[in-house]
Amino acid sequence: MRYTVYTMTGIAHISRQVNPQTTQARIFGAARRLFDRDGLEGLSMRKLGDAVGLTPMAIYKHYSDKEALIDALMLDGFVAWEARVRRIRVKNPVGWVQVLLDNFLEFALSEPRRYEAAFLLPARKARQYPDDFSAGRSPVLNMVYARIEEAQAQGLVNGTSGVEIALHLSALGQGLISMHRAGRFVSEKEFRATWRRAMDRALGSFFGISPEEAP
Repeated sequence: MRYTVYTMTGIAHISRQVNPQTTQARIFGAARRLFDRDGLEGLSMRKLGDAVGLTPMAIYKHYSDKEALIDALMLDGFVAWEARVRRIRVKNPVGWVQVLLDNFLEFALSEPRRYEAAFLLPARKARQYPDDFSAGRSPVLNMVYARIEEAQAQGLVNGTSGVEIALHLSALGQGLISMHRAGRFVSEKEFRATWRRAMDRALGSFFGISPEEAP
């Protein structure tokens, strides 16, 4: 079967089947590499076309615009984050939440571009507070809610809703990480110490118990 390939120098006709998924995967892989290297500012359709040997019009067959690529990068970041969370094996619910927060910190420090993609990109499909939070559209937040409900059943929660607890911890964590990324701490050691104090106080304010005291 003959098909058309749009290249930077013209149009070529090749007699074999095209696999659209393979082309789309190549485009996304190149977009991710550009993003990882230069951030969102370095991701342009021209640069992407040069990287994969396609014209912008050919790319638009797979991603309608740059915003669609940003959505894909965001979802890719969330996949990486969710995979970390699903590996948590702590039994008690308060301790589980503490380990989740520790993982959030390590995710931001060890995979900064995946963290940025998941939580900082201006993606059209980004979940919004409060509707998406309350509707359970986040797999990770659903796991958080389940642990909070478990803690409630054990009498460990002070009555604050799971949505409010998740919002507070998310805002606190992302705020501290943004300060660190902007160089507002004298060292990573100081940042980590501040993170631990802030998170322990937040957990204590909601659960009324330290993670070490949880059953």
